[in-house]
Formats: sequence, C-alpha cells, structure tokens
Amino acid sequence: MSLPVLVALVVFGIALSVAAVHFTGGTKTATLADADQALRRFAEDFPDELVATVRLTADARTAFLDLGNGRTGIVHSIGDCFLTRIVSASDIVALDVDDRGAILLKLADFTWKGGRFVFADRTDAKTVAVALGLDNPRLAREAA
Repeated sequence: MSLPVLVALVVFGIALSVAAVHFTGGTKTATLADADQALRRFAEDFPDELVATVRLTADARTAFLDLGNGRTGIVHSIGDCFLTRIVSASDIVALDVDDRGAILLKLADFTWKGGRFVFADRTDAKTVAVALGLDNPRLAREAA
C-alpha cells in the first residue's frame, strides 16, 4: 500500500471517529434544569445529607448546596455527566469573589481543581462564598 493511500485512510478513519462521537452526543454539555434536579443528582451520591438551600450558576452547569456545619455540596457538569463533591474550608486552597458576581474557587482535590463560577445575582455569589469560608483568614491570605 502506498504512503498517500495509507495517510488518506488514517485521516478518514479519525474524521469518522470524531463525527461518530459528536453525533452520538459525546460533545454535549450537561446542564441542570432546576434546583430539584441538582438535589436529586446530589442525593444519588450522598443520600443521607440534608440540604438547606440550592444556588445555581448563571450557565446552569453548577449548583452549590448549603449543607450546614461549614460544608457545601457541589454538583458540577463535566461533559455530559455530573460530578458531586462535599467541600469545607479545609479543602479550599483559594477563594475570591469578583465584582461581576463570580466566585473563583481553587480546591486541593487533584481530581477536580475548581474553577470560576458566575451567578446571575451577585448576592448569591457572596452568600455561596461566605458559606465556603470566604471570611476565613487563611483563605483571605492565600487568595491575595
């Protein structure tokens, strides 16, 4: 087999694989329809946890759930799936709230480092940040 034919077959095979993944939903990003869906998804992994409030981000990809006692549940979409975490101040490396209502969260967890989460309401962002421990002096030093 000549090299140009082999290269054409490889390129065609890769393009066909990418198209198959895309058209079967592999590039779809999951979103949360509402707070109830976030509660149900969180309860699948943590059925014994009692949730006080749920706050969704503006893009509906993440929900922060107030669990009390300095703990916060997180439901976050990655691809077409959701991951769930329970975090406390000891799990957080850095935390900040910007002027536009976004939380910048960096976690010590090597499987998910956190990210930037934008809320439609700046009050929600501030409330979630305080629940995560924004008023903790250790986090204030590390975020600076």
